[in-house]
Amino acid sequence: MRKAAFLGAGALLALAAVAVTSADDAVAADDGVPVPARPMPAFVGKGLWRVFTALAPRTRLDVHDVGGRDRRVLWPPNWWVCTQFPDEGAALDGRTTVVIGVVKRGETCPPRVRSARR
Repeated sequence: MRKAAFLGAGALLALAAVAVTSADDAVAADDGVPVPARPMPAFVGKGLWRVFTALAPRTRLDVHDVGGRDRRVLWPPNWWVCTQFPDEGAALDGRTTVVIGVVKRGETCPPRVRSARR
C-alpha cells in the first residue's frame, strides 16, 4: 500500500511540474511577443526523467536505445542519457527536434557512442 501511495504522490508531483511549465509557456505565447529560444541543457550522464522535466512541453523529442538492442523506453526513470543532439547551449526553438540516446541504468554507453560524443 505504501509503495502505491508513493508512486501516486510522485506522479502527482510530476504532473504539477508539467502544469506549471505549461502555464508559463501559455502566458508567454498569449502576449503576442515571440518566445525567445531557450538554450539546450546538458543531459549527458543524467537520468532520462530530467530530460522530460527540463524541456518545454511542446519540444519535439526523439528518444532511442543506443545499447544496440532497440528497446522501447517505457519507464523513463530506468534510463540514463548517453548522447544528445543538439549540443549543450544550442538554441532551442519550436522547430528543433531534440534527439536523446539512452541506455538502461546500470549499463555503460557503448564504446562507439562514447567516441562519437563531442
